[in-house]
Amino acid sequence: MTDGSGSPGITGVHAIVYTPEAERMRAFFRDQLGLAGVDSGGGWLIFALPPAELAAHPADDGGRHELSLMCDDLAATVAQLQGRGVETRDGLNEERWGVWTTIVLPDGSGLRLYQPTHPSPLQP
Repeated sequence: MTDGSGSPGITGVHAIVYTPEAERMRAFFRDQLGLAGVDSGGGWLIFALPPAELAAHPADDGGRHELSLMCDDLAATVAQLQGRGVETRDGLNEERWGVWTTIVLPDGSGLRLYQPTHPSPLQP
């Protein structure tokens, strides 16, 4: 484990969700997920995210990338999100690395939300 002090000037992660429903997605991130953001010009909102982790997993299919949101208490977070009108699917699933579900996004795609049980560089 490293504290990141050897990183060559990397200061964060910029993630992009591509969708044919960009306006609805931006409103969802702002209104339902409650993410703070800024207008970078012309209505292009960029949202602040909590600290991030990056992992590399083996793949037999040439590789891909995933984006997941993390929380400290999945059941409580899901209940709060559902109170804001957010739909989830797949139930609560327990794995060796954590408990997860899927948030349904406005374009019908899914975004994993999970409560990690694995060691994290973000937690002492």
